[in-house]
Amino acid sequence: MVETSSLRLLFPRPLRELPADLAALLAVVVATNVTVFVPVLRETPLRILFGLAFVLFVPGYAFVAALFPDAGESSATGTENSDRADADPWTDSTRTGLDGLERIALSLGLSIAIVPLVVLVLNFTPWGIRLVPIAIALNGVTLVSIAIAAARRQNLPQDERFRVPYRAWIAAGRSEVLGSNTRADAALNVVLVLSILLAVGAVGYAIAVPQPGEQFSAVYVLTEDDDGSLVAGDFPTELEPGESEELILGIDNNEHRTTEYTVVAVEQDVEIDGNETIVHEQRELERLETELSHDETWHHPFDLEPTIVGENVRIAWLLYPEDVPDEPSIENTEYYAHLWITVDESD
Repeated sequence: MVETSSLRLLFPRPLRELPADLAALLAVVVATNVTVFVPVLRETPLRILFGLAFVLFVPGYAFVAALFPDAGESSATGTENSDRADADPWTDSTRTGLDGLERIALSLGLSIAIVPLVVLVLNFTPWGIRLVPIAIALNGVTLVSIAIAAARRQNLPQDERFRVPYRAWIAAGRSEVLGSNTRADAALNVVLVLSILLAVGAVGYAIAVPQPGEQFSAVYVLTEDDDGSLVAGDFPTELEPGESEELILGIDNNEHRTTEYTVVAVEQDVEIDGNETIVHEQRELERLETELSHDETWHHPFDLEPTIVGENVRIAWLLYPEDVPDEPSIENTEYYAHLWITVDESD
């Protein structure tokens, strides 16, 4: 079996000399980036697990470690009191520095403050609020804080450097849960621990298996104004046979999945009789196909050139997220856009 000391020699000297807690932070940073960006792993629950740990704890802990590199001193008897075997690292009131629960609580609070601040700053940069810029920025803040924390601890004497008392924390937690004086206290402690685990599991499940929002697609027609901007207005109302008008056809995908779309553009000779719309003739003008990811938009130029002559000519764009029926019509699709135009013979 390869000894741990031999494995440490595989890493550069600065990494070998990192304190255990800072080395663990660095390992979480690397694991988070791997699970977020590696194609195979980013679809697994590991991305959720490491992502939550990174966002909710790691930046704050690294920042706290940079601010408070020392273990703190005892206000009564000096550092000797803080190193007592029976000292409680969670509730020892004689300590004046950060340790135990205080350091963890401050790390959580600072992480919740640092992450939104980084996102807010990115919102005013050319990179915007996207996964890669956010990951790079948070990695930078965390790694710089780890480097500062390591350097500041290195400048302190050995007995004043902060070290994570893992064994003392485990003993303290075991004493709180199992060392109660009465059965009622022990039962309440067990219920408290189970409640915390249940709450964490529920939150993790809600994040790992989010409920999909409303699923729909949209098709619409736009025109281009004099400034080159796309607007939903200034549509043509009268055309002559053979005359064309350029429009912009748009599709939005909000189906929460990658979807193949087909748009069937048709012109119809329509008669309106009260509340009833009667289609006397329908001709297909063009058929377009595209594939869109969730929350993706597609714009495509469309040359409108009707061939049916009349006062009630309806141009309809019929959108089909899946298969197209044999006879496309407004009645057999959920999504469509249409324009009314008059097509007169030229004098």
